[in-house]
Amino acid sequence: MLALALAPIYILLNAFTAYWLLRWMAAVHQIFTHPVVLAVILVLYVFFSLSLLTGFLVKREPFHRILKIISNYWLGVYVYLLGFTVVMVLIHKILSYSPLYETQLYSQKGLQLVGLAGIISISCMTLYGVWHAHQIRLVRYQVKLKKPLSLRIALVADLHLGYSIGKYQMTRMVELINREHPDLVVIAGDIFDNEYEAIREPEKVAGILSELHSRLGTYACWGNHDLDEKILAGFTFSGKKEKVPDARFEHFLEEANIQMLSDEAVFLDQSFYLAGRKDPARTEKTGESRCTPPELLNGMKRNYPILVIDHQPKELQELSEQGADIVLGGHTHDGQIFPGNLVTRRIWKNSCGMLSVGNMYSIVTSGVGLWGPCMRIGTDAEVVMIDVIKNKTGSIPEVNAAGEP
Repeated sequence: MLALALAPIYILLNAFTAYWLLRWMAAVHQIFTHPVVLAVILVLYVFFSLSLLTGFLVKREPFHRILKIISNYWLGVYVYLLGFTVVMVLIHKILSYSPLYETQLYSQKGLQLVGLAGIISISCMTLYGVWHAHQIRLVRYQVKLKKPLSLRIALVADLHLGYSIGKYQMTRMVELINREHPDLVVIAGDIFDNEYEAIREPEKVAGILSELHSRLGTYACWGNHDLDEKILAGFTFSGKKEKVPDARFEHFLEEANIQMLSDEAVFLDQSFYLAGRKDPARTEKTGESRCTPPELLNGMKRNYPILVIDHQPKELQELSEQGADIVLGGHTHDGQIFPGNLVTRRIWKNSCGMLSVGNMYSIVTSGVGLWGPCMRIGTDAEVVMIDVIKNKTGSIPEVNAAGEP
């Protein structure tokens, strides 16, 4: 359980930031050293820093939901509070060996100015991040395959329906997609944020998603968060027993007119295959097996375009070698908040955007929703519109009377 392993580190880091916060406040005005004022400040700091734990432990509503929402905001604020404090302390230590140590920079007034700059910067970044997280932009890609296909695909992923994402974001997303008149809508996993109870008015949210309009329908694959589990600071708790998928998730998808492809494929429009992969992290918890790329694409005629929905952008080379033409994914959030995007770009071959892998295109979206911190900085919530351009030099393969290759 990663969350428990990180708990002592989290406590030590909060002690570190609280110490410097109090030191700065004491430099600003002596009132902050008064025992009563000091006690109030410490109680508030402890309340916010422990909201991660109390939101996990307190189950009574509406307190549970309120604490979970507070903790999601706190996570984002604390990332930058900690980052600023660490940078300032390191600079302080490095420059203490230089002649600048004797200047006004290290006086009480210098501490006041540096702390004030930090508070203003963190506040501005937090407000921007919270606002920006709910601004969904439209991203366009154009793909020209060597096989004949003309298709407009709307790709979204990582909705994370729950405490941070609900009716407002889904309404905006549906409006953006419908305005583009796609032929096909694809949701590349993490539709849910683990806790089904976290979704406010799930029937209404499902109803909003059911209003997605496309010629061929809406298809999806499972993601690693599409499993009902308790979650602490974005991390899930897995017991020794295998997890049983929550039937409410599948009922929700039925109400939303979303067809799940779980290591399955369909032949659409008498012109292309669409396959959806199981998520490796989810199958590990449920005890299911997962098809390899050769198993998944077995039996498909390679003269037809093959599209694959795979939540995590892994095994790109393997899928390319097996004849996949386009792989649609998500999962990474493009790091969600800076400098997370710099980290994900080192971890994943394609952490966000479009990448050619052999004759195949990998297209990864940064997602619509949020994981953990309720903000986006340096990344965007997005709907991806993919125009697959018909190769005029190719010939359209024949299909039988049943519409099969």
